[in-house]
Amino acid sequence: MARTIGSHGPKTMEAIRKAGLRLIFEHGYAAMSLRQLAAEVGIQSGSLYNHISTKQELLFDLVRDHINELLRQLDRALQGKQQPSDKLRAFVAFHVTYHMTKKREVFIANSELRSLEPKNYEEIVALRGAYEQRLAAILAEGVAEGEFEVVDVQVATFAILALLTGLTTWYRPGGRLTKEAIVAAHEKLVLSSVAPAGTPDRASQRAPSPRGGLERR
Repeated sequence: MARTIGSHGPKTMEAIRKAGLRLIFEHGYAAMSLRQLAAEVGIQSGSLYNHISTKQELLFDLVRDHINELLRQLDRALQGKQQPSDKLRAFVAFHVTYHMTKKREVFIANSELRSLEPKNYEEIVALRGAYEQRLAAILAEGVAEGEFEVVDVQVATFAILALLTGLTTWYRPGGRLTKEAIVAAHEKLVLSSVAPAGTPDRASQRAPSPRGGLERR
């Protein structure tokens, strides 16, 4: 491919990251080569080393930046929320919305975790643990204040995250439900699952009428 982008500067690095994200998503980390990446960006293979030293470095940076952004945006979404139920509702809304718009990043962070070298793997697992702890702390607070009834906070944390992240396997833009309706449905599922027995569901508001957002593969 003819060279179309200079080999220096932040624009080239951004192009490398975008191309790497797409190629890893479409072909897998093991199958993507740096030669293929350079061709996709439009630079000579040797010019890649002005920006990344190895393919492993690129994968690690992509996954680390994704999880750090996840943490930053979550903390913003939780600002000002006082009651555990409000915090949990905000967590669900944020997680679902983010995962509807960051499918490639989420897929790579989950599926290519095994491709990370031990030191990089440990750092990413620690970051993932910090995100999980945000939810666990909300659940524990809700249990302590009598708002939630949870048999085991850690199990509930993993179960809720699996439920919320699962939408990346079936969500397609332009389907039967709006994004707002999908968020509302997940809020109701999660809040009702932790509501104490015999009490009204704190997320009992009716979900918005279907208009377009759900589609089976």
